[in-house]
Amino acid sequence: MSSHDAKKILLADDDDLNLLFAKNILKNKYEVITAKSGQEALDYLLKGFVPHIILLDVIMPDMDGWETYRKIRGISLLQDVPIAFLTHLQEKEDMKKAYKMGAADYIMKPYEKNDLLERIENTINKHYKK
Repeated sequence: MSSHDAKKILLADDDDLNLLFAKNILKNKYEVITAKSGQEALDYLLKGFVPHIILLDVIMPDMDGWETYRKIRGISLLQDVPIAFLTHLQEKEDMKKAYKMGAADYIMKPYEKNDLLERIENTINKHYKK
């Protein structure tokens, strides 16, 4: 598959190691754009980048994943893009909050490579049925 055909992922996490780990898992199957903050993710999106899925960490400085999610949902072009949280938060209340907001998935760190790939693939397939 050429990179032109690859599905696009926007991954926002303020931790370099988390970004590197996830990108290394995803890069052979997807075109991955990384952002080190919620604002940087929004900047990519406001410039017209439309990914097939957005992965957001929750705990980020300045603008957390919850606020980033709400701001992305305010961009009409991105209303239907699935957003999943990729986070260390393990509390059921956080997971409930994510799903109540409309999140496509809630993936807890640390995650297994195959689990991450399968969950992203399932989310993309569910949202972009032919």
